[in-house]
Amino acid sequence: MKEMKNRDNYTDKEWEELSSLLSDEQNDNKDLLGRFMAEDRYNTIKYWKEIKEMNSDREIDVDKAWNKLHSRLSENGLIKKAPPVRRILTGTAFFRIAAAVLLLAGIGSVLLFMNDKGVLSSKTVVATTDNQKNLQVTLPDGSNIFLNRNTRLSYRKNFGRHERNVTLSGEAFFDVTRNENNPFIIDAGKASVKVLGTSFNVITSNQDSAVEVFVKTGQVMVSGSESSDNLILEPGYIGTMLPERSEKSVNNNPNYLSWKTGLLVYDGQTLDIVFGDLKRVYNMDIVADDPEIITNTWTSPIDNQTQETIIRLICTSFNLSYTKEGNVYHLAKK
Repeated sequence: MKEMKNRDNYTDKEWEELSSLLSDEQNDNKDLLGRFMAEDRYNTIKYWKEIKEMNSDREIDVDKAWNKLHSRLSENGLIKKAPPVRRILTGTAFFRIAAAVLLLAGIGSVLLFMNDKGVLSSKTVVATTDNQKNLQVTLPDGSNIFLNRNTRLSYRKNFGRHERNVTLSGEAFFDVTRNENNPFIIDAGKASVKVLGTSFNVITSNQDSAVEVFVKTGQVMVSGSESSDNLILEPGYIGTMLPERSEKSVNNNPNYLSWKTGLLVYDGQTLDIVFGDLKRVYNMDIVADDPEIITNTWTSPIDNQTQETIIRLICTSFNLSYTKEGNVYHLAKK
């Protein structure tokens, strides 16, 4: 078959969206579909619809399917002889299967490439933006996943039928329903996380570009995708997985899961630490124009307050003023 020359014109996400558009699962990205149709030289949409019709109960014209396949093979120079005369009896299970095979074989390199990309596997994709957090996803097995900002989760629509596999990019908290016979597995890029039933947090790339897992309850196994390292983590432990090494340590940060709860607690930490937490939990960018400001210590809890309330509390506590430029708060001494 001819090589599909525009296959790199689309990202993996766009291939998945095209799959949903062609399957009538969504219709909110007509610009993408229009661009695809303008560049498509393989009548992909036509063949896609014919595949969908294979699921119906109507009679299949096997001769027509065979002739269509033969024409496409001839156009691509793969066969030269005329197709033999085929006399068949329609309506039997054998010829229905034969017709399906022939039609599938004649789809062309576009659908083969889309299959390689995984867009024909009927996946569900959930993603958050920079302004979204704590988005809850409930899986068919009853497991709950909470997504932090800029996070992407995908799983097959038949999740749980034979396996419980998901793919994660970003940060999420998992509360997994226990199933001794069907482990829950997370593809986190540089590592794989495997559990039977527990609650834990996963970051696919922390500041050191490592996969990081914190266990709240139960037991978690983390395996490196580029090494043979395995970590078994118990409650209260953090495991990090890098290509060259793995590490395990006790979590001493009471605000580790604050992005999910919204509660920050302090006992004399300096403002530079507080500002870092506020960035992660509340998406607040705070800059101290005077370096001396960040040496002040903070002891009050911050519990799901608005950004304006938080910045006013800080300014009142230390006799500061603030200005806001875009999304950045600038603090100065009065």
